[in-house]
Amino acid sequence: MAVRKFKPTTPGQRHKIIGTFEEITASVPEKSLVVGKKASGGRNNQGRMTMRYLGGGHKRRYRLIDFKRTKDGIPATVKSIEYDPNRSARIALLYYADGAKTYILAPQGLVVGQTVISGDDAAPEVGNALPLTKIPIGTVIHNIELRPGQGAKMVRSAGGFAQLTSREGDYAVIKMPSGETRKILLTCKATIGSVGNSDHALEKSGKAGRSRWLGRRPRNRGVVMNPVDHPMGGGEGRASGGHPRSRKGLYSKGLKTRAPKKHSSKYIIERRKK
Repeated sequence: MAVRKFKPTTPGQRHKIIGTFEEITASVPEKSLVVGKKASGGRNNQGRMTMRYLGGGHKRRYRLIDFKRTKDGIPATVKSIEYDPNRSARIALLYYADGAKTYILAPQGLVVGQTVISGDDAAPEVGNALPLTKIPIGTVIHNIELRPGQGAKMVRSAGGFAQLTSREGDYAVIKMPSGETRKILLTCKATIGSVGNSDHALEKSGKAGRSRWLGRRPRNRGVVMNPVDHPMGGGEGRASGGHPRSRKGLYSKGLKTRAPKKHSSKYIIERRKK
């Protein structure tokens, strides 16, 4: 995966940096694994705007991703690597030996024609899904479950990876992409390797229109509003706006928002770096 820079032939091209899409091998998704996706435009079931700065954007179809990898012991061949408009990572279409088809997140290094497998007896190779008991210490992993059988919840965005550092009793100790170190049950599954499309972080839209294509409307700052609209509004000239806070008045810089008695706090060994 690489990125393309453009010559400044237009203002929109001047700062644009996008991916090359060179790893993508199919342009049309598998019909049986696609469902419709309705855009809310930031409105709730009463039609009232509850989320600002959302709306518009290109129509999308949702690709059903297999985050559970429950077909243990059945080998699957990678048929294609595809673009998914709903996530930053690429997805891979698998054809199982028993005739089933599924999508998974495409790890770095996965290629068309490669065979992947899940289950206790799978080898710790890229794209294979194993319980944490069977993964060697120090292995780079992604697509991690929090509860056995729940399906992967963590480390799913482009370029993301975690590392299995040790085992303690019934738990594996995992270093997350954020720098947090936490415990996860050994019976939970994870996929070997890091998520593909790692150059996604280098991309720049180049113009406001690309944000509109993604369904993001212009976001105006609280400082430029009037006092009736925002706690940071008002003042003569370019007033700084006082303490950074939200529209509701909650401090937005440095205020801890995590619940003090949250259930999962006991599994976190070291908090993420500030």
